[in-house]
Amino acid sequence: MKRKNRSNNTKISIINAKVTTTISISLVLFLLGLIVLLLITARSLSVYVKENISFNIMLNENMSDADIKKLQKRLDVEPYVKSTEMITKEQALNDLTKDLGEDPRVLLDYNPVRASIEVYLRSNYANKDSIAAIEKQLKNSESNINSIMYREDMIEAMNDNVRHLSLALTALAIILLVISVALINNTIQLSIYSKRFLIRTMKLVGATGSFIRKPFIRDNIFSGIIAAVLAIVALSALIYYLSSNLKDFMGVINVQSILLISVVVLVSGILITGISSYFAVNRFLNMDVDKLYN
Repeated sequence: MKRKNRSNNTKISIINAKVTTTISISLVLFLLGLIVLLLITARSLSVYVKENISFNIMLNENMSDADIKKLQKRLDVEPYVKSTEMITKEQALNDLTKDLGEDPRVLLDYNPVRASIEVYLRSNYANKDSIAAIEKQLKNSESNINSIMYREDMIEAMNDNVRHLSLALTALAIILLVISVALINNTIQLSIYSKRFLIRTMKLVGATGSFIRKPFIRDNIFSGIIAAVLAIVALSALIYYLSSNLKDFMGVINVQSILLISVVVLVSGILITGISSYFAVNRFLNMDVDKLYN
């Protein structure tokens, strides 16, 4: 009876140890997933912000709506254009009236605003030098353009802020990555440390290193897979929460990015646990007998 109780207690202890190890690895993999999410979000946010940078092409007074639409279609196929929006004289007048609080035609007896095309740039072209080159090209090729308007200082400030933010997030991600790998490695080391005497005994009875390592690596990889699945579920719940509460969140992350995060977490769970198990078992295989008791 006592032997049976002892056997049950041993099984419970082993199960508790495996559950604890799996949960610990899962928490660290969740942190690793957050790192990948952070990097993807930083990159996507940079693109998202830059592709909301635009400039206005102010057109000549005598240009008809049909000619404006033709120009808009020509612009739409340019490699630097993400999208364009045609603003007619009537639309521009309505906007100006809302801003001023009264119709300027009452004082001037004519519509003082011009039709224009607002051009949203692709992220690679959303900088001062590219816009200056585009401005020169358009003025040389299109006679109906009166002027091109953009806020140079705002574009430079936005690019500087995005660059600094990306560098800061990348540095933070690298630090968190190192911490994550170290934590998983330590968790595996501790789980194998409790079985160091078993490893020593197997070695003494003639078991080869590969034979001893195999069950430890297999068990810990299995724990890594379960931990990765738990981490992916938690990350999916977090992304769902953020997308539900932040209106533009899905504008900086998409389904492909979520799949990439899931794959990175799963592969990391398998690789890190497998490699850590290999080196941890090797450590105790080659350890002096005296050090096993420390």
